[in-house]
Amino acid sequence: MMHACVAFLTSAVLFLSQAGGTPPPVSVWRNPSNSVHIRAAPCGAGVMCATVIWANDKAKADARRGGTETLIGTQLFRNFKATGRNQWKGEVFVPDLNHTFGGTVTPIDDDHLLGKGCTLFGTVCKEQIWTRIRQ
Repeated sequence: MMHACVAFLTSAVLFLSQAGGTPPPVSVWRNPSNSVHIRAAPCGAGVMCATVIWANDKAKADARRGGTETLIGTQLFRNFKATGRNQWKGEVFVPDLNHTFGGTVTPIDDDHLLGKGCTLFGTVCKEQIWTRIRQ
């Protein structure tokens, strides 16, 4: 257990230093309807990912109808890298559509993130504000 904690803290420090001091949104977050909870954490050198750790029955059913059989454990935010002082860029997986789009995550404040995904060369976009779950 201690080894896992040390490894996680080391990853977090590396993540911070490689992102130019931009604090990563490492935490547990919920979507606006509180139907999905994700854990955002480093998933490589200077890279952040967010994985579904909880979903209500409706979100699971919507994902299955879209072609994503298992929602829990699915990475929604993939390969996000700091692109500026307060922005992360990567891929957003939409389970209801079973498709990945380019996206950004921008911290609004300590407890809120703006997640945005776009398609058709950035002409069609959707955004959500994710709220930190304090544990």
